[in-house]
Parts: sequence; structure tokens; C-alpha cells
Amino acid sequence: MEKLTELKHSLEETWHSLGDDWRHLRERASGALTRFTPLAKNNKAPATTSTAAEFPSANWALLAGDLFEDNDKFVVRLEVPGLDKQDLDIEVRSDMLIVRGEKRYEQESSSGQYRIRQCAFGSFHRSIPLTAPVLADKATASYRNGVLRIELPKTEQASGRRLEVRGD
Repeated sequence: MEKLTELKHSLEETWHSLGDDWRHLRERASGALTRFTPLAKNNKAPATTSTAAEFPSANWALLAGDLFEDNDKFVVRLEVPGLDKQDLDIEVRSDMLIVRGEKRYEQESSSGQYRIRQCAFGSFHRSIPLTAPVLADKATASYRNGVLRIELPKTEQASGRRLEVRGD
């Protein structure tokens, strides 16, 4: 009977641990999970009516990012591989950073087939809340090796503007 009690206790601990780990993963991924809206065929990405064999891409993907803050500024880094800097649109508001983009589908080959398709294509946007107002006129953005870096100096007053992305 003692062995059965030990086994039950061990299973309960394992179950709680899995639950805690799953909750932690869900919390970490919730901000990075981004919806990609498919584009029309004339924009080199199929619309939502395409068949799975034609274009079985995901509609959701993770755009991992970091938000660093010190006394003077915020620094946001977003991993957005496969884009050109002109595919990105950045808007700064008093308490929000909004990054929009468009990832276009490129056909690998006219023969053969994909066995796994996990990449998402289409337009997307991410809204990143800021805990303090920023100087939108002094904000800068750069894109290099698939990483978008945005630096936002802090201020006491709120303002907003669009940013131009610099890059290689």
C-alpha cells in the first residue's frame, strides 16, 4: 500500500510540474504569437482559398522579441527573418510600438513537394506596450540579419510618428 501511495504522490508532482511548465510556455509565447493574413495571388502569396497542396503555410507564427528598458530608453528587438527593410512599417505612439510587415511567398521549385510547411506568409502586425512615453521624433530603427532593432528614447510627454528602417 505504501508503494501505491508513493506512486500516486509522484504522479501528482509530475502532473503539477507539467501544468506549471505549460502555463509558463503559454505566457512566454502569448506575446510572440502573431497572425499572418494571406495575400491575394497577384502579391505572390496565395489567398485563403488555396488548397493545402498548393500552399499549406501556417496562419500563425512566433515573432520572438525582446523589450529592454533602462532609465533613458527602450530597445526592442524582433526576429523577423525573410523580409526586406521596405517590407516593414513602424509606428510609435505615446504608449505603444506597432510593427507591421509583409512576408511574401517564394516558390522553391516547380517540381517536387513540401513535406513540412511551418512558415507563415502574408501581412502581420505586432503591438508592443510601452510603460512610459517616448520621444517619437528621436526613435530609430535598423534591420540586419533578420533582426529589427528599434531604439525609443523616453520622455515625460507623449507623441507619435512613423519610422524609416535603415539597413544593409
